[in-house]
Amino acid sequence: MTEIVLRGMTWDHARGHDPMVATSAAYMAAHPGIRITWEKRSLQAFADRPIGDMAGEYDLMVIDHPHVGEVARAGHLVDFAAEGRDAELAALAARSVGASHPSYAFEGGQWGLAIDAATPVACYRPDLLEAAPKRWDQVLELARRGRVGFALIPINALMTFFGMARNNLVPIAEDPGHLIARDAGTEVLERMREIAALMDPRCLTLDPIGIYEWMGRNADAPAYSPFGYGYTNYSRDGYCPHPLNFADAPGFGGNGPRGTVLGGTGIAVSAACKARDVAVDYAFWIAGADCQKGLFFESGGQPGHAAAWEDAACNAACRDFMKNTRETLETSWVRPRYDGYMGLQDRAGDIVHACLRGAASIPATLDALDAAYRDSRA
Repeated sequence: MTEIVLRGMTWDHARGHDPMVATSAAYMAAHPGIRITWEKRSLQAFADRPIGDMAGEYDLMVIDHPHVGEVARAGHLVDFAAEGRDAELAALAARSVGASHPSYAFEGGQWGLAIDAATPVACYRPDLLEAAPKRWDQVLELARRGRVGFALIPINALMTFFGMARNNLVPIAEDPGHLIARDAGTEVLERMREIAALMDPRCLTLDPIGIYEWMGRNADAPAYSPFGYGYTNYSRDGYCPHPLNFADAPGFGGNGPRGTVLGGTGIAVSAACKARDVAVDYAFWIAGADCQKGLFFESGGQPGHAAAWEDAACNAACRDFMKNTRETLETSWVRPRYDGYMGLQDRAGDIVHACLRGAASIPATLDALDAAYRDSRA
């Protein structure tokens, strides 16, 4: 019998790589004659590399949902909605955490299956802070005492900008000429500059992993981070010397945690895959309830299925990460996915970051954001 070999690409972190290796091993054990291998790339490369490039090289890909606008018309990926597995798709849709599952749906197709769920949430060191603040004014109070730090490299600066705006239900990318209303954008940038000035400058150089590494492995670290894509790894025993507690993100006034920018990942299959049925079967299996709350979580994954988020054993293993951040995820915002959005995201992060560094004024920043947005729509 000829061996079927599938090549996969994921991202370089225990959360992104380890569950893919573990689930592939289990799938291969149950299906002799099939071999699935996984390669990995940096988190930034994961976000940047066009799906079309990878689809010619890999059978299975772990992807970000903002890419779906680019691939929906290009024919690079298998449309799961056309695979005759409607009941399974309906089951996944019914048990999506927040908009994780529908975020991979675009123009009538389903271009990925959610296997990982994330959005910016708060975290704190329980040995340094009793509980996470719920309101922004409380966060500022902590920041004035030098106890706050969060990720502000360009992509995270942009996601924080969007999330702060959406907490007040400010429209983003809905006006064809302007990314955000001038007064609303000014208010958000002023708030971001205010807190950035109160934090260690290294925050401008760190992604969420960098923040959690700092908090989880050093005695001299911030006690609290208000926004950062959550990682259950850092709340699990044995992963770092100072396990972190995660909580809902803070809001302005009485808004609650709404509006943070949905992240997470999905499993996709290349349209060029020669063993399409096998790849699709594996994808549905790892996205399903049993695998998500079992092997996928146990091997370091952060599931996108509600069965895991509601599971007592899963929550016990990560200090109730999922129970304590569920509201933030359920009220998170799905960023634009139009063909061209990724070009905006690449430019806009640098634009917001320059403003936070003091290299550009707020009016100039908003002008540059509008210009980048119009270019992306052209």
